[in-house]
Amino acid sequence: MIRTVLADDQNLVRAGFRSILSDEDGIEVVGEAANGAEAVAKARELQPDVVLMDIRMPELDGLEATRVIVTDPRLDGVKVIILTTFDLDDYVYGALRAGASGFLVKDTEPAELIHAVRVVARGDALIAPSVTRRLIAEFAGRIKRPEPGPRLNALTEREREVMALVAAGLSNDEIAARLVLSPATAKTHVSRIMTKLGSRDRAQLVVLAYEAGMITPGWLTP
Repeated sequence: MIRTVLADDQNLVRAGFRSILSDEDGIEVVGEAANGAEAVAKARELQPDVVLMDIRMPELDGLEATRVIVTDPRLDGVKVIILTTFDLDDYVYGALRAGASGFLVKDTEPAELIHAVRVVARGDALIAPSVTRRLIAEFAGRIKRPEPGPRLNALTEREREVMALVAAGLSNDEIAARLVLSPATAKTHVSRIMTKLGSRDRAQLVVLAYEAGMITPGWLTP
């Protein structure tokens, strides 16, 4: 059972999401929050698998609430999906940097919402390739890219290749095809990279790759 908390300051939005998720087998809405502070409190109290987090809320916004949740060692298994009105919102890149596992627009289709919860609950990042390229191309250039740190230096050449492809939004199967590996081997590489870099999920690898200057927007050709 995937335990979910809904955090949004609009009652109608929470009611709509609750109705969709509660009707789905294997998903349970265990709590709701009307602001970021409540979202953090509910996460600590209920230990859900996934928090659906509105990015703009009173008292504590979704960005800061996400940062608090993902840096709390007691909440290591809690994943956050950011909810935003626009899929190219200035806050979205910051949300990924804060530790969110992905994002959804609020007018998403019910099937997409259900899929998102399942994807993030199993530890994958909710960033489609097209969205990844568009989002990072838009915002990655706004930050000052530091030199690769010691953690990135610990990666092998193959792991750097894999990480760059993850950052481009490729799935494990697509990475395997491009590098002529088995899907299982590609998955193992991704897991090892996340362990070496201390990343919660693939979303964090995307951010790290661009911030370290490993790749630049548009580098990957079909």
